[in-house]
Amino acid sequence: MATTQHQRAPGGGQPPGPPVRVPFPVVDEVARHCAQDAEPSTVHIEIHLPGRVDEERLRSAFAASLARHPRALMRERPRGPLARRYEWELTEAPDTDPVSFPPCAPGALERARAGALDRAPALTASPPLRLDVVREPDREGCVLLFTVHHTALDGPACMRLAATAAEIYSGSPIPPSPAPARPAAAPLPRQSRTPPLARPAQVAPGSPGPAPVPGNALLVAELPVPRRESGAPYTVNDQLMVATALTVADWNRAQGAPGADRRPLRITMPVDDRTRGPEMPIGNGTRLVEVGFTAAELAPGTDVAALLRTTAERTRALKAQPRPQLGHGAGLLTVPLVPVAARAVLTRGLRVAAGPWTSTTLLSNIGRIPYPLDFGDAGRATAVWFSAPARMPRGLTFTTASTGGRLHLALRWSRTLLGERDGATLLDLFTRHLAATSSEAT
Repeated sequence: MATTQHQRAPGGGQPPGPPVRVPFPVVDEVARHCAQDAEPSTVHIEIHLPGRVDEERLRSAFAASLARHPRALMRERPRGPLARRYEWELTEAPDTDPVSFPPCAPGALERARAGALDRAPALTASPPLRLDVVREPDREGCVLLFTVHHTALDGPACMRLAATAAEIYSGSPIPPSPAPARPAAAPLPRQSRTPPLARPAQVAPGSPGPAPVPGNALLVAELPVPRRESGAPYTVNDQLMVATALTVADWNRAQGAPGADRRPLRITMPVDDRTRGPEMPIGNGTRLVEVGFTAAELAPGTDVAALLRTTAERTRALKAQPRPQLGHGAGLLTVPLVPVAARAVLTRGLRVAAGPWTSTTLLSNIGRIPYPLDFGDAGRATAVWFSAPARMPRGLTFTTASTGGRLHLALRWSRTLLGERDGATLLDLFTRHLAATSSEAT
């Protein structure tokens, strides 16, 4: 356990009081219950810059960013066996320096990516994230690679920290960020025709090898943003949703998965209603909804244009409906009537029992990056990749963001489910189906 952040007050005054305590929100507690070392729950973010940052300036800028967003300066408070809550302690300064500069060497980026998937930051030291500044001798510029413990923070919250650090580093204020677009009030669109309790299809196993290593693997790609006609009733997010559904359906059929032509697909989609300005709440702020597709809608030769329209109706309805972040049942699991250790056992047991009804996959579309990410003499970000955890039983996630008119896709999977060749095949399928959603194709 890290020590208290200050032993004496500046100037020799009285020491500060005890750290502020914040009970874990529902999302944090459920994630903490289900944490496991075999598949760490990390969010990986990499920001590619054309130039190289100055080490001391970046350390100073990121420290100042944390000071502006003090909710990120948290660590898990030790608890006794009968404690009824997990609690965060908010610290006045980092317990450890989260910024590191690994040696400039060939393969440094691949090693940093692997570390982001395999090693989660400690929850017992503030802040629960790390930032590796990666440089390679044969590559211009540098990569700011964040590893975030998803029990504490999500990707958009970490991006807010990065944007504030860029503003401080460059001395250029960030222009106001628009709020996330939401559809205007309209009659409730039709929902998926899939029965609400139908067991969804799971991603069919591939060829992970005779003795797969636990953990996640990752592929990243840069793709063109699919075009839409002016006034099209669907969004790029809907195009990504359709491409994801068709990719998984094609994969399952190719693998001969039982029920591939009968079971519906359900794709988890995070929805983020937070402002992107300096006052953005830091933490896990998205709510999860599930978009359903019937097997018939994803059959070979499907009408992609019609599927885009019905998908847009479903996602619009889901975004418009108020809903707790993890649904109504998760709140009941976190009521502090019994010790947190007992609730943890119950939650883990229910997670295993509900495995067959877990959604098929997750599509997390960050959308257009709302910040310039201008690091002064190191330049503006040319690419930003995110990846979300891909733990079993889901085992596969698609995460997208767009920068400079290009779509940056991260395909992440559990190595107990899929192998490297499987990941490449899925990437090829996704690329082909995404192109089929463009206005030229439809």
